[in-house]
Amino acid sequence: MPIWDEHVQWRGETLILQVYIQPRASRDEVIGWHEKGLKIRLKAAPVDGQANKHLIKFLAKAFKVTMQNVRLLRGESSRQKTLSIERPNIMPDWLATIEA
Repeated sequence: MPIWDEHVQWRGETLILQVYIQPRASRDEVIGWHEKGLKIRLKAAPVDGQANKHLIKFLAKAFKVTMQNVRLLRGESSRQKTLSIERPNIMPDWLATIEA
């Protein structure tokens, strides 16, 4: 099974995304696939939910949806997270580039 199929799934109009977070990075960026999901570096620290909020904001902007359309389903205190994105308006270039 391709890594894309393991970590990105559609459930109706909702995109389910497995991600692996590296907090306290020098900048926000998508690195590519990690064995546990899409690897994303975030500037935010993993303190008091800051990294989770920053991740939701980052993904909302990338998929052109409101922050309410992005939900953290699993992994609140873990680097490995599962998120849902309801009715994404676009598929970010970085996702299209690394899905193959």
